[in-house]
Amino acid sequence: MLQAVLFDLDGTMANTDPLHFQIFKQMLGEQGITIDEAFYGDRINGRTNQAILSDLLPQFSQADILNFSREKEQRFRNLAKTQLQPMPGLLTLLTWIEQQHLPTAVVTNAPRLNAEFMLEGLGLTDRFEFVVLGEDLPLAKPDPLPYQTAVEKLGVEPATTIVFEDSPSGIRSAVGAGIPTVGMTSSHDADALIALGVEMAIADFTDPKLKQLGLLN
Repeated sequence: MLQAVLFDLDGTMANTDPLHFQIFKQMLGEQGITIDEAFYGDRINGRTNQAILSDLLPQFSQADILNFSREKEQRFRNLAKTQLQPMPGLLTLLTWIEQQHLPTAVVTNAPRLNAEFMLEGLGLTDRFEFVVLGEDLPLAKPDPLPYQTAVEKLGVEPATTIVFEDSPSGIRSAVGAGIPTVGMTSSHDADALIALGVEMAIADFTDPKLKQLGLLN
């Protein structure tokens, strides 16, 4: 029996990956690194800025990483102000979840300012029990710890919870925590997500396959 629903944020509740890709392409280009969408999907999507920059710019000091990250996220928020929209069907699903009295939480690798900005911009600030931030934990996604933390805080069993995730990093985290996971195809194709262990892959929250998991029935 379903006891809780957990959501990733970027690429799951809003299709923000095109914005992040655009900004990373600009800023990494300024550092002499050319990226395309495949590179973004393999090396950037779903990871923390610390992990991304340590990998791609190993010569950066911690101060360099912090400065780059602050500038990148400020550019993202500026760009997203006029483009942020909830994923189709999200609001309907959240209303259904509330009607079933199921607890929900957000589990994200997004920096705190971005998470707060996005939830406010989407009008979702008060619709979740809490937000688990990877930056607040010893280990972020793809480690299972963020999702383990969420189910422990909610007092539910992993097997009775559902996660919505779009990135390989997030899916590995959720599947590693033993939680049935639905993959969102906003940044990767369905076959790639299924290979990572998701129960199913959907484009958005209007997909009728969700009823197979007991959602929206």
